[in-house]
Amino acid sequence: MKNIKIAPSILSADFSKMGEEVKSLEACGADLVHCDVMDGVFVNNITFGIKMVEDLRKITALPLDCHLMIVHPEKYVERFAKAGADIITVHYEACQDNLKEVLELIKSTGVKCGAVINPDTPVEKIKDVIPLCDMVLVMSVFPGFGGQKFIPEALDKLREVKAIVENCGKDIDIQIDGGVSAENVAQVKEAGANVIVAGSAVFKAPDRAKIIAELKA
Repeated sequence: MKNIKIAPSILSADFSKMGEEVKSLEACGADLVHCDVMDGVFVNNITFGIKMVEDLRKITALPLDCHLMIVHPEKYVERFAKAGADIITVHYEACQDNLKEVLELIKSTGVKCGAVINPDTPVEKIKDVIPLCDMVLVMSVFPGFGGQKFIPEALDKLREVKAIVENCGKDIDIQIDGGVSAENVAQVKEAGANVIVAGSAVFKAPDRAKIIAELKA
């Protein structure tokens, strides 16, 4: 099994002290910083954008995992790459037939790329682009807000993605995002996920280092 990586989502952080929050993640053993970028159009919420990524880049060496929940992501890819993103993931639902071109655009900036599917989108929709990806993200909640309950059908999707990844013989990370906790993390790992996004589970924990260690183990 691949090494398990924990990517706490700063959607659940205290935005008034974001620098301290990210430093805390570093100290507590996080592997990536998951940045949920929402535009209020693709999802019914607005979070932050390029400036936040740029400022986080100044204070952390952790990889910045930028999950773009926005329409027309191709318009912003180069700016997020320039701001310091290490990975940019985009939704099939936002790109549709344009997904391959958007993934290639991300790669052309020197940044890792990934495709994302919502809980109601079949894996079949991204099957052909998975070999292009550095990461595939399976949403286990509908995107927009933190603190939602895990949708168990995501486990079957993880297994499908894992089979495709193994078949294409490339080193592709499989990420899960939404409602993952110490209670269900063993199931998501067994199904194939090796990058675990956790927002509320980490930021609301009394001991962040302990919960990150538990999620990894």
